[in-house]
Amino acid sequence: MANANSHANHAGDHHDHGHHDQESLKTLGFWIFLMTDVIIFGCLFAVYVVLRDNTAGGPTAEELFKMPGVIAETFILLTSSFTSGLAVLAMHAGKKNQLITWLGVTAALGAAFIFLEVYEFVEMVNHEGATIATSGFLSAFFTLVGTHGLHVSIGLVWMIGLMIQLRKRGITPVTKRKVEVLSLYWHFLDVVWIFVLTVVYLMGVM
Repeated sequence: MANANSHANHAGDHHDHGHHDQESLKTLGFWIFLMTDVIIFGCLFAVYVVLRDNTAGGPTAEELFKMPGVIAETFILLTSSFTSGLAVLAMHAGKKNQLITWLGVTAALGAAFIFLEVYEFVEMVNHEGATIATSGFLSAFFTLVGTHGLHVSIGLVWMIGLMIQLRKRGITPVTKRKVEVLSLYWHFLDVVWIFVLTVVYLMGVM
């Protein structure tokens, strides 16, 4: 009987260890994905820097960029990064409801950021006639900033799905890993936005 229990415990430990290894492997896969994203954004920034003066007689960055809106976008995204960190702290404390609440706040802030970005694009197109086909500068601008916005939108969908999963399953090794990589992804987008703010907007209006 004792041998049977020992065998069962050993099998359980082996299962837990295998599950842990699987989660670690998935986290490694996410890091690899993040590195490819760094390369993509690096290329987009390089293209923008090369094309930023190619306005083809169209509107320039100084004429187009409305900094109050950009500052508001920056404040919202930085705040959402902070609330994402609070969600991770709540998770480590085992507080499921707080975790879901902070993820909800983060998602709401992310949605507000996307709304302001889309509004900025619509204003440029409708009031300034500045489209992606107007000039090399605008092609590079819309592609770079739009790619970042697309990543934020993907993060929002991911976050909402994770909140639903947490509501159903609670804090498990799987949901814990997902929250951690989502928070990492969100902080990464925050860092990319700081570069966008500096290279695109601040240098554009200087």
